[in-house]
Amino acid sequence: MTKGAATKQAILHQGVEAAYRVGLSGLTIGELAGATGISKSGLYAHFRSKEALQLAVLARARAEFTDTVIRPALAAPRGEPRVRELFERWLECGRLRLPGGCLFVKASTELDEQQGPVRDQLARDHKDLYETIAQIFRTGIAERHFREDADPDQFAVDLDGVMLAFYHWHRLLNDSLAETRARRSFGALLAAARA
Repeated sequence: MTKGAATKQAILHQGVEAAYRVGLSGLTIGELAGATGISKSGLYAHFRSKEALQLAVLARARAEFTDTVIRPALAAPRGEPRVRELFERWLECGRLRLPGGCLFVKASTELDEQQGPVRDQLARDHKDLYETIAQIFRTGIAERHFREDADPDQFAVDLDGVMLAFYHWHRLLNDSLAETRARRSFGALLAAARA
């Protein structure tokens, strides 16, 4: 990676952290300039508009979530172990409040009623996540860890529901049982899907 590309990635990481605090809509070139200490004109040369900045930050958040959650899960053995690794990594992402994962939760409620390229990209990112979960689950069916008639798309929706509830109870409500409840719900999902 060139020095310029590394600098841009560092700026975008700061952008993810800033958007985590102020929301994706609140992220502006001025906000990022304050967070990074780089001049507005210097950042404008990189991004040209608020929308371009938001799309780049969203792409960086996706990359961070992929590196933290998805890739390690895909390295686990196929089937139930891979599904478990996905859940554990995702749970850790939420527990540690890593901005790359949390930004998607925050942005999904922030942008759900808006129209435009940023919301459209966020929707595509969520659909890609659901498809990834479903595909990981399908390997569990192929490995005969899960029932042949189990619905991978429904499993993806249900797992996402568990994780959204975990974020809500852990972050907003500061409930000490949030992780325990998420683990119990995940265990019930697995038990219902097992062959």
